[in-house]
Amino acid sequence: APRALGIQQLDADRHGKRKPQKHIRMSIKVRAIALYLPQFHPIPENDRWWGEGFTEWENVKAAKPLFRGHYQPRVPADLGYYDLRDPEARQAQADLARRYGIEGFCYWHYWFGNGKKLLERPFEEVLRSGHPDFPFCLAWANHSWKQKLWNNDGKGDKLLIEQTYPGIEDYTAHFYNVLPAFRDKRYITVDGKPLFAVFVPLEFPDVSRFIAVWRELARQNGLPGIYFVGQGNHRICKQIIDLGFDACNNTSLLAVHERQNLLRRVWLQFKVRTLHRPRIYRYSEAMKYFSAPADSELDVIPSVFPNWDHSPRSGNKGIILTGSTPALFKRHVQQVLERIRNKPEEHRIVMIKSWNEWGEGNYMEPDQKFGQGYLQAFREAVETFK
Repeated sequence: APRALGIQQLDADRHGKRKPQKHIRMSIKVRAIALYLPQFHPIPENDRWWGEGFTEWENVKAAKPLFRGHYQPRVPADLGYYDLRDPEARQAQADLARRYGIEGFCYWHYWFGNGKKLLERPFEEVLRSGHPDFPFCLAWANHSWKQKLWNNDGKGDKLLIEQTYPGIEDYTAHFYNVLPAFRDKRYITVDGKPLFAVFVPLEFPDVSRFIAVWRELARQNGLPGIYFVGQGNHRICKQIIDLGFDACNNTSLLAVHERQNLLRRVWLQFKVRTLHRPRIYRYSEAMKYFSAPADSELDVIPSVFPNWDHSPRSGNKGIILTGSTPALFKRHVQQVLERIRNKPEEHRIVMIKSWNEWGEGNYMEPDQKFGQGYLQAFREAVETFK
């Protein structure tokens, strides 16, 4: 792939003298893929668990400031409180992402075993209709859904639906469920292989056999293979690769917590358990640990994070990053891009977490406070990556 060009070209003028011309500069291609939450439409299960018509917007709208200067509730701007059953809303999202240099969406995909799916409608309509004509891939959110009881550290959480791994017959059914997507011309590939991510690979006890089954089924169905990506922080990336994954997506979002000294961690735990206050960190401090030297390795895919604030879902029991701005995010993106500078173009991938996780405070979509600021910051960081 072409490297940065800073070539001073010299031409002879009519007097035979040589004069310097402008530098030629070329942007290096970055493959930016944004994780995409398909939760913003009602489903019967959420109606039963949370009330008629529930979507993630209900949590977002109901969020309250928990301390002075806490940015809540967050209010969407350009796209509004959309419903993902609406094809115009999905088209508007894709148009906006494309405008700011995002290659495609990575839709969260829910398969709980024995053919049980949830939140599949938006992606299946995208696949069936052919619109928007915007690249995509899938990330399997392979975890159980629970009604979280934040006041007792998860003990006694109510199980809503369990993630199961029934075996080869179910793995085969799962493969054929997503095969039409793999064959779609819009599907994102790496080295010609469709990219498929797994959210918690180390909690899947049979994941190596699952990978082997899918690779064989891919071969039988005329695909060159599957590019498996396991998500996890950089400390467990080697474990993930050793299980048979092609790459590890480094998601070290909250590594700042582990960087605190013992006294600070004890104090934060006291705040949560006794004072019922959230754990709060400055974004400017947390961003120092979002990336790691491992991100430069060919089989590691780094992530970029616009922010994090779980309080719309967890109230005062979650973790909150404060002080995020487009300018800080741009600096964070630039640091990550430096990690991947020397990778082949096909593997110069960055995962954006996330496109629209409003209930976790990490989203690229415009809001009332910053407008399109984070999108603009991302595009500027990529365009100046020479």
